[in-house]
Amino acid sequence: MRPNAIRTRLAASEVVVNGWLSIASTYSAEGVGHSGVHAVTVDLQHGMLGFSDALAMMQAISATPATPMVRVPGLDAAQIMHLLDAGAYGVICPMISTPDQAAALVSACRYPPTGTRSFGPSRGLLYGGADYVAQADATVMAIPMIETAQAVENIEAILQVDGVDMIYVGPNDLAFELDGSSGFPRPKSEAAILDVLHAATRRGIPAGIFCSSGEEARKRIEQGFRLVTPGNDFAHLTRSMKDAVRITLDDSAIEVATKHGY
Repeated sequence: MRPNAIRTRLAASEVVVNGWLSIASTYSAEGVGHSGVHAVTVDLQHGMLGFSDALAMMQAISATPATPMVRVPGLDAAQIMHLLDAGAYGVICPMISTPDQAAALVSACRYPPTGTRSFGPSRGLLYGGADYVAQADATVMAIPMIETAQAVENIEAILQVDGVDMIYVGPNDLAFELDGSSGFPRPKSEAAILDVLHAATRRGIPAGIFCSSGEEARKRIEQGFRLVTPGNDFAHLTRSMKDAVRITLDDSAIEVATKHGY
């Protein structure tokens, strides 16, 4: 089966840089896949796209060195299985707050007898290779997204769920709930993020996190995060365009700090 670059890099104690796509464009998907990132996540939760878009975008990513992942809109087993059949090598699922929810995510990502994934690998077989079915459970990644106060309270139990391959922190939703705003300073959510990171590290489970920029991503790596997403496609596009306009007009008043984070 085609290797999962995320697993390969994590096993070698290397950091994973993850691209993030919210715009329905195969051209952009292919470009981001060739940008040097190790994985690319197609966002079906907050991105402006649906299944047909995600399928075509994963096909484009397949022509690059990056590993294709998806963020699903929610904990919907049928949708998760459909996207795995379409070739996703990792599923980030938002709003996982309990161990039962984490177990349901893992189950949807694993074939029987380990899980409940329905047989029908479709494009997964084309992308992964002839031994896809035999190797999928050890290759595909189930990744709960930790972004609620309840998830922070339950983090030890969530991490104990067999088959959780990684956790992924959503810092802005966590900040809204714990600090009342996504802006800095946000001391309660930042403390919670470190608690989650340290709990995962103690159990040997890698932690990823969404970041607003490359600078923030570097700081998160220094904290101990193993996978970082340095912003999404729309944020990079608008930030770069605003910066170009500012330079063109020599106007320091033009705002360039577009975040569009999660």
